[in-house]
Amino acid sequence: MSSMLARIDWGWRWLGTAFSFLLFGIGGVFLSLVVFPLLRLIPGSSEKRQRRAKKVVHRTFLFYIRLMRFLGVLSYRTENLEALKGARLVLANHPSLLDVVFLIALIPNANCVVKGRLLRHIWTRGPIMQAGYILNHDQEDVIEQANRAMARGDTLIVFPEGTRTQPGEPLALRRGASQVAVRCNTDITPVIIHCAPTTLTKQDRWYQVPRSRVRFQISVKPLIPVAPFVENTVASRAARSLTRHLTEYFNQEVSLHEQSAPGTQKNDYRRAGSGGYNA
Repeated sequence: MSSMLARIDWGWRWLGTAFSFLLFGIGGVFLSLVVFPLLRLIPGSSEKRQRRAKKVVHRTFLFYIRLMRFLGVLSYRTENLEALKGARLVLANHPSLLDVVFLIALIPNANCVVKGRLLRHIWTRGPIMQAGYILNHDQEDVIEQANRAMARGDTLIVFPEGTRTQPGEPLALRRGASQVAVRCNTDITPVIIHCAPTTLTKQDRWYQVPRSRVRFQISVKPLIPVAPFVENTVASRAARSLTRHLTEYFNQEVSLHEQSAPGTQKNDYRRAGSGGYNA
């Protein structure tokens, strides 16, 4: 009986996952072809138009993660979320494709650095262009745009790994995020994302639904001041030093979360079980 219930639960979550991905694609096209063109008709500066678009994306993503929780596809909880208020530069680890969806859903004025290839897809091109997200084509341009975005009140989200984490491997941080922090002289709000069992890594396809419900925990950590790294040194050396510190910091924090989180499993596509852990 328990085995049959587990199979029914998995089948339901598979259907919920398929529906969620379909809805994400349809929603992106609808925003691009209908919502954002209508928003452009409202008078205002380009900055105001971008801020409206950011709010639309924020509310859409918030609805999306709540829908996935309602469908039983996943559950999530947050820790110290109030620390995001007033944050300028948020750095987070990147275990899953859904990480950016969660962070934008939780941060109303979020901006982020995105891959230029996402402009090829109609369901992502509209939100990226209309919200004024920063493309990672050129490092100098990224830093300049990041500085302007944070100066006007945006909270910039950066994944310092530059790509999704390889399950079971230590985090390898690139220097770009540290360059932004050092050259914009901006303190860092670190966010640790824990996902168990692992899902939607670079190796996973959407239809590889784990046998137990995916549980996300998003923990906002205390501020990391940038001043100790930029004092009495050049920017390039400060960025290298900060990258080393952040690499050690994120690996330690991720390891602690994995040890303390209940029922941590990796790529659990065959083992039966049930999960429940609602925000």
